[in-house]
Amino acid sequence: MTFDAIGIAGTGLTVHRKWLDALSDNIANINTAVAPGDTAFRERYVRVSAGEITPGAYVAGTALGDAEGRLVQEPDNPLADADGYVRYPDIDLGDQMAQLILAQRGYEANAGVVDRARTTYESALQIGRGR
Repeated sequence: MTFDAIGIAGTGLTVHRKWLDALSDNIANINTAVAPGDTAFRERYVRVSAGEITPGAYVAGTALGDAEGRLVQEPDNPLADADGYVRYPDIDLGDQMAQLILAQRGYEANAGVVDRARTTYESALQIGRGR
């Protein structure tokens, strides 16, 4: 039972770390401008599924957001077209920050489960040794 808790929480740690990586990438590229004819940076989403063979949560892959982005008039930008437009990703910073907090707390919760399960296992070993 203890090893199951460690294994399941370990899968949760991996999922939340991948989620944090995707969110960090999204936030880092929120102001990446491209020429209007190019594809905007596409927001990354982590797809998660339940384990079928072993219990836990697993990253099933990633999905990408809209490549259209949003056009912004910035005539002084060197990437601007003849009409003065550049393309930015359509990423909401507030949403990314809220998700970042959720992912961080999920990671911390899973790390806490691993730590408590390890402590419980060590205590059981001590009892088994007659101490």
